[in-house]
Amino acid sequence: METKKTIFSGVQPSGSLHIGNYLGAIAQWVEMQKDYNSIFCVVDYHAITVRQDPKRFGEQILDVVKTYLAAGIDPKKSIIFQQSHVTAHTELAWILNCAGARVADLNKMTQFKEKVGESKESAGVGLFDYPVLMAADILLYNTDVVPVGEDQKQHVELTRDLAKRFNNAYGEVFKIPDVKMQKEGARIMGLDDPLKKMSKSATSPANYIALTDTPEAAAKKIMRAVTDSGAEIKYDKEEKPAIANLLNIYSLLSGKNVKDLEKEFKGKGYGDFKKGLAEVVGNFLADFQKKYNQYGDKDIKDILEHGAKRARPIAEETLRRVKEKMGII
Repeated sequence: METKKTIFSGVQPSGSLHIGNYLGAIAQWVEMQKDYNSIFCVVDYHAITVRQDPKRFGEQILDVVKTYLAAGIDPKKSIIFQQSHVTAHTELAWILNCAGARVADLNKMTQFKEKVGESKESAGVGLFDYPVLMAADILLYNTDVVPVGEDQKQHVELTRDLAKRFNNAYGEVFKIPDVKMQKEGARIMGLDDPLKKMSKSATSPANYIALTDTPEAAAKKIMRAVTDSGAEIKYDKEEKPAIANLLNIYSLLSGKNVKDLEKEFKGKGYGDFKKGLAEVVGNFLADFQKKYNQYGDKDIKDILEHGAKRARPIAEETLRRVKEKMGII
């Protein structure tokens, strides 16, 4: 009998989760949990590579889990847990730092370069070493597949390299995970800049539609969203990136094909198109928030505790094998 493959992924509890997070990642995880052993983490140790407000941080951790549940991730089918509740993550990260990771590897990471810019010398070590902790997250659970966007692909490639180096040096322990790219069209760009990804760390809330925005607030953001020259509602990433992005959102939330939307709004202006999109987004948010708000903090803490109890034995067994291979008794 064929056993299911395992997927692992996670979200940082920082900033406001938005429809880009939902459409680009979480909604696809919901589909995948039917066919995979699924492990979804709240990666709180990754979030502290930048300073977090201690009072708000705990709330954000709970918010991520509520988002998972409202999206349709089922804690009976999938393991949902908090990274810091399983100490094997940081233990394995340190071991990988010593037994495979190289400064040259981390210097190549484009996300680090983009985040620090010219301030590399004053950047935190945690931010620099972030990909090694991510590798530990993945490798602890004998992960077969890691569903990621283009911006995280390089980190998974490093994970594969670290696993191979360890296996070659000490003997077979780690499974080499495959990358599963998100569906074409699921990369959601900013409402204020269609050339940059929608980001929960954006300085302006006009960049994103938060999953907790009211339908009215979301409608205002959509009506003010950047558009392209001309008035035709046409999907063209090169010539009309702003409208292409809005069509993407419209299509994914409504279930309508982009070509059908182009026909529906043929001869109509940007105003009519945005009103239609605002209605679709508003309906989605109302339904999503109804599910989101049905969970209390105690419910979420119970789910995290149960998830950690399920995750811990898997992670600790992998760590035990790693230590055994290295002669750590």
